[in-house]
Amino acid sequence: MTTDHDWLDHILSADDDYIADDGFTARVMSALPAPVALPKWRKPAVAALWGVAAVGLAVAAPGAMVDVGREAYRLLATVPVSIAGLATAMLAVVAATGAAAAYTLRGND
Repeated sequence: MTTDHDWLDHILSADDDYIADDGFTARVMSALPAPVALPKWRKPAVAALWGVAAVGLAVAAPGAMVDVGREAYRLLATVPVSIAGLATAMLAVVAATGAAAAYTLRGND
């Protein structure tokens, strides 16, 4: 059984590196605009901006980490811990792990 698409499949699956197109590709490539060159100052400017951002992050990070640590301690220290709560958390972790394993190992039928 042949279809209208067989000629294209035949040409594309052939071992030839060149597909005759009567100069179509050359005409399209010559009609494209020249690539836009980026200004020479752009790369150093982007590097300088990343440097400023890194310095700002290095200056702000210690204070932010202390604040996050204090808030985490405040939240966790006020939560009562019980055996039932720990068992429920462990059961949730086991269920999530089992669900993830079942999803990963499912068949692709």
